[in-house]
Amino acid sequence: MRNRILALAALAAAIGSPVAAQAQTGITVGRAPAVVDSGPTITVEQRPAFREYVVEQRVPAFSIPDRVVVGATLPETGITYYDVPQRFGATTYRYTVVNGETVLVEPRSRRIVEVMD
Repeated sequence: MRNRILALAALAAAIGSPVAAQAQTGITVGRAPAVVDSGPTITVEQRPAFREYVVEQRVPAFSIPDRVVVGATLPETGITYYDVPQRFGATTYRYTVVNGETVLVEPRSRRIVEVMD
């Protein structure tokens, strides 16, 4: 009987622990910027300047049939990825414009880690 009580207490603690609640933070549904990884990225304060930079660069916009969402993987061919300038932070991500949205992409996996617009 004591083992059952201890098991139930452990289960209740695991379900209600703040660690489980924190695991779901970092993804925002909707048009707000969303980030999958907590790695170096462009700060909220720098985003307007970064968007202006992308417009000034006149990078071509690419179209894909899928929705542009955080976590999606972009095609291996047909899209060009650009380095993020150092003035926007030391990020290992690259950027591109897909379906009218500026996105940060993890270069090796081509996975979208942040939608800027």
